[in-house]
Amino acid sequence: MRIAIMGAGSLGTIIGAYLSKRNETVELIDVNKEHVDALNQSGATITGTVTETIAVKAITPEQMEGTYDLVLLLTKQLYNGEVLSNLQPYLSEDSTILSLQNGVPEESLAAILGKDKVIGGSVEFGATWVKPGVSELTTAVDAFKANAFQIGELDGTITERIHQIKEVLDFVGNTTISTNLVGTKWAKLLVNVAMSGLSTALGCTYGDVLNNEDAVTSAVMLADETLKVGIASGVEFEELAGFNLAIFKLEENKINLAQAIDFAKKAFGPQALLKASMLQDLEKQRKTEIDYINGVVSSKGKETDIDTPFNDLLVRLVKKAETEKVIPNFEENLSYFKELL
Repeated sequence: MRIAIMGAGSLGTIIGAYLSKRNETVELIDVNKEHVDALNQSGATITGTVTETIAVKAITPEQMEGTYDLVLLLTKQLYNGEVLSNLQPYLSEDSTILSLQNGVPEESLAAILGKDKVIGGSVEFGATWVKPGVSELTTAVDAFKANAFQIGELDGTITERIHQIKEVLDFVGNTTISTNLVGTKWAKLLVNVAMSGLSTALGCTYGDVLNNEDAVTSAVMLADETLKVGIASGVEFEELAGFNLAIFKLEENKINLAQAIDFAKKAFGPQALLKASMLQDLEKQRKTEIDYINGVVSSKGKETDIDTPFNDLLVRLVKKAETEKVIPNFEENLSYFKELL
């Protein structure tokens, strides 16, 4: 099987490295030529909760040739138009695109590429891009190996190709097949909304969020809004990494808030070292995917007539940081969330 890792950033570098280690024909594709050169010259170096260097083949998009059997799409949704336009000449009739992007992009991808070409998935581990050729695995090794991916056909059927792709991804870490992809993607969206969103808005790691009572309470409020908007939109949330996310749905009197906070600390504790990719974008003075993460909850909230004050605030703060090209200040921005608590 000829595999392309489209977007060899923090996650793509690690995924591409472990697939390459198993002798799959893998190409890591990225626009960052310095990163591509480092990968080819020195291999993919994984630091953090593991320490390993693995030989890989990396190219820039201009160097693509032939066709790929499987493309793992890890680029940011911001660039989907350009990425898909460049990718289409290298797809055969039998090629499969597995979207591992944040948010819920599958419907738009299928509209461009065709439903038969697209399957969806979510990455269950975290990583931080360190420098060219180096990516830090921020998830505890046991959690990484036990729950690396969830994947599924768009219509929820179990097919031969989904089993084949599971076998490939199992080389990286355990892969679960979902029969409710929408519920799976919204479950991952909830985590990104609550933890990645807040990590970005506060300029900190997941651990910093979990270790501050006001911050972790705000994360739970973000998760609560996501659940309520998703349910109102007809989504049946799936478990994520064995956790039932329904605990984040707060009662009207918030009597279960303390329980939800304790659960957040337990569920997200293994990701304590993780720094959101959107925060990494702010550090590089790039636009983030905030419209495709917390912005989805805000926009769907308007459609379903559900108030989303925490997500609305978070989107405003991140866009302000984008415009001013600054890293958010933890204490200053947390004070705005405290006003809503």
